Amino acid sequence: AVAGVDVRGAAPGTRETDLLRGYNAVEKVHAVMLSGGSAFGLDAASGAMRYLEENDTGIDVGVAKVPIVPAAVIFDLAVGDASVRPGKREGYLACKAATADAQLTGRVGAGTGASVGMSLGIRGAMPGGIGTCCADIGGVRVAALAVVNAFGDVYDHHTGEILAGARMDDAIVPCMGAPERMIGQAPGRMPPFVGCVNTTLGVVATNAALTREEANKLASIAHDGYAMAIRPVHTSMDGDTVFALATGETAYTSFLPLLAAAAEVMALAIQDAVR
Repeated sequence: AVAGVDVRGAAPGTRETDLLRGYNAVEKVHAVMLSGGSAFGLDAASGAMRYLEENDTGIDVGVAKVPIVPAAVIFDLAVGDASVRPGKREGYLACKAATADAQLTGRVGAGTGASVGMSLGIRGAMPGGIGTCCADIGGVRVAALAVVNAFGDVYDHHTGEILAGARMDDAIVPCMGAPERMIGQAPGRMPPFVGCVNTTLGVVATNAALTREEANKLASIAHDGYAMAIRPVHTSMDGDTVFALATGETAYTSFLPLLAAAAEVMALAIQDAVR
């Protein structure tokens, strides 16, 4: 697929994102790997490369076919055992298990250790996870997948209802409007960074035929969906990243509806992840 990317958070963990910029040589990718495990989890992309090489997929450079697999990770080491994280083997097995019919959402896959609402630290956070949404615009499909592990709270952008966030005494305590909770003052004097490094990862994909520059714009606009559903977003403690993919089966007459749809489906995918 023709691919683009937009990284907005200040604490990203990514691999092979620079080559997706509009001025570089590679236009298409063969997979995108999303993972938990913080920077350790980037090794899962090596498993995807192995799988693709075994299936004769990659850029033909004469002496080998090199798979292009951009990747991004969330910080979830504070949930469960920090020594247990995905690597090359798990990335390979994920590719073997991949299916066009997968409908798993919630705390599965890269979203297994995800949390949201970190203003009171990990102890007050609620579960995040994986969410999806798809829209059809006259035969052109725009779909989103989100791995929601946000510092901020998640809202229904249509109603303004808060869906998930920091909890205190069995009630959600919104982060917005209480800036003293944004400085990482977690209960119990928790160690530095525990509960204070987060990230929401997203993929927005379409069957439309896009250029790489258009794919990068689609990724950029999908961040509007982040802002619609997560408050605050793109903080200094998030590594928020969106990949865009265009498989090119369908022509389109106007790019604008695709951009509008990208923001909407991303916001709904984020809400789906916590629901």
